[in-house]
Amino acid sequence: MDSWLVVGAVAAAGGAATALQAHFMGLLDRAGGTLESVFVTYFSGGLVIGLVFLLLRAGSLLPAGGAPWYAYGSGLLGLVIVAALSYSTPRLGLVAAFTIFVAAQFALGAVLDHFGWLGAPVKPLGPGRLAGLLLLLGGVWLIVRG
Repeated sequence: MDSWLVVGAVAAAGGAATALQAHFMGLLDRAGGTLESVFVTYFSGGLVIGLVFLLLRAGSLLPAGGAPWYAYGSGLLGLVIVAALSYSTPRLGLVAAFTIFVAAQFALGAVLDHFGWLGAPVKPLGPGRLAGLLLLLGGVWLIVRG
């Protein structure tokens, strides 16, 4: 089992990479447009993972064991994420855009966890989590208006 420290470090690296990616996509958006930014982002990422896949794996592109049909929409959701970051960061700034993104992620994550929808493990929304979400929404308001 992975230690919390290792998993936390990977998550922190992903968060840092996301902030840099959003900033770079915002620069591309300003220079050429949102569609161009999304294309460059997906094409370069697709090219790299395609090469890594070819070098390290041979076989099916589909996950073993078969995921639910809706899980295969993750690429389309990725397009929405990349396009929304590309569009919003140069217009709102990194902090405001990420604050809204994170708040939306927490809110939907809390609903998915609470009801166990789409295969999420059930984690009820208790008073502590609800208070945290309300504080988060207050933080969004403070950051976006400020």
